[in-house]
Amino acid sequence: MSTKFFRMIAEGEHQRQDFKYCINDSRKIARSMVAFANTDGGRLLLGVRDNGSVAGVKSDEEYYMAEAAAKLYSKPPITFQTQQWQIEGKSVLEIKIPPRSEIPHSAQNESGDWRVYIRKEDQNIVAPGILLKVWEQQKNPRGVFIRFSEQEKTMLSLLDSTQRLSLNQFSRLAKLPRIKGERLLVKLIVIGVVGMEITESGARFFLRDDFEPLSTV
Repeated sequence: MSTKFFRMIAEGEHQRQDFKYCINDSRKIARSMVAFANTDGGRLLLGVRDNGSVAGVKSDEEYYMAEAAAKLYSKPPITFQTQQWQIEGKSVLEIKIPPRSEIPHSAQNESGDWRVYIRKEDQNIVAPGILLKVWEQQKNPRGVFIRFSEQEKTMLSLLDSTQRLSLNQFSRLAKLPRIKGERLLVKLIVIGVVGMEITESGARFFLRDDFEPLSTV
């Protein structure tokens, strides 16, 4: 059983795993829970330092802190499962968060504001506004309607699979107001024509490799 635990530790922190030395603020745990739920799901190992060494926790206290994070500081509440590990006489609490279908979840920060977080590699980052609009459009039962006129084809020609454009760059090159550029990108993302790369500095857009460019002739 401990072999599985040490395999998890050996993976380090990544998109679906986070280490927490302890819980001194349920809001910080809520941020990780929400980020996992909004992305691919994942697990928190409470009582593990960033370098992978085991510090241990008081499992009862940590569980109630995690429960507060999931129910009080996450909206809508996060569903999670737990498993307790006994390692070298110390307790580690594993919190498993499945990916959720009713995204987005948001977490309350220290200022009392609610923010939507996603998991990117080993970081929890604030979801860019355009991603929220993509999620909203994906839930629209009417789907997406887009007409590929010569203007749309010309705009697509600005995108390339090997480069990444920000929303401002795309809108400027396409000679569109920013809000119209965003609206067009949302539709193109939803139908699978455009991809979106998200980093801490924001979102960038590119033509997907599996999309065959339309002729503008």
